[in-house]
Amino acid sequence: MRVLIIGGHGKVARNLHPILAERGHDVTAVVRDPDQVGDVESDGATAAVADVQQLSTTEIADLVRGQDAVVWTAGAGGGDAERTYAVDRDAAIRSMDAASSAGVGRYVMLSYFGAGPDHGVSEDDPFFAYADAKTAADAHLVGSGLSWTLVRPSALTDDAGTGAIETPRTGAEAGSVPRADVALVIADVLDRPDTAGLVLEFNGGDTPVTEELDALSV
Repeated sequence: MRVLIIGGHGKVARNLHPILAERGHDVTAVVRDPDQVGDVESDGATAAVADVQQLSTTEIADLVRGQDAVVWTAGAGGGDAERTYAVDRDAAIRSMDAASSAGVGRYVMLSYFGAGPDHGVSEDDPFFAYADAKTAADAHLVGSGLSWTLVRPSALTDDAGTGAIETPRTGAEAGSVPRADVALVIADVLDRPDTAGLVLEFNGGDTPVTEELDALSV
């Protein structure tokens, strides 16, 4: 499978590249800074230097054309509301429209546990812009006609991965999860067409990722 990862220098993406490469997938990592090329190539990915915040839908379509799947792991990183909306909402939406126009049917979005119109974040909370942007982006993806999966982990940590998670299926509420396990979830989701249409909220837990996906796949 040819997989394009937007936000290719982020911590989740850098955990994801070697997993996909080891499984035989052809991975392209989109990075903004040419100085990041060596890092992602050392992970087993091919680098594509582009700033999706600045690209039009047509330009992103040229970037994704020929791929089998797009994975969005990019983010503004908080702090500036204007940039948060520009990246986490507007650029993300353009990338979905670009995937559709370029004939790339599979799209996996990295979101967060609790995202959606009932996120409950007040407008005076610094997190509001991100929550609001993700709500809009996730909703656009669900209505896009793409074969989508929403990956919604809890708070991310740099702890060692365990290969196991827990979800609301067994009563889980928002907690935390290692980035390495988030990457594993994304990799397994890409390998499983039956996860299309799945909204996957999860923490670190005790159930192996493959077992949990077996239980949740639609």
